[in-house]
Amino acid sequence: MRMTKISLTLLALFLVSPLLRAEASAPAAKNSAYPLTTCLVSGEELGSMGDAYVHIYKEEGKLDREVRLCCKGCLKKFAKDPAKYIGILDASAKTAGALSGHAH
Repeated sequence: MRMTKISLTLLALFLVSPLLRAEASAPAAKNSAYPLTTCLVSGEELGSMGDAYVHIYKEEGKLDREVRLCCKGCLKKFAKDPAKYIGILDASAKTAGALSGHAH
């Protein structure tokens, strides 16, 4: 009986895992709460060069952050001074929250 439960659990995980991977790698939704419609680095309209390049910025001790750029080429400039660009992103998020009446 115990072996059957373990087998069924493993089978379920095996069947669901491709769906989870597909969701994690999907392009960012256009209607999500991301506060900018332009590239954080270049100022170009997101989507003007194809799908936006989505980068997950990781900083130890902090939550991972989604950063959308117009192209992968902007990642190099972002990486030189991420604090500057994260500051811009945070300021935009506060402004967007205030405009929507949902500021915290």
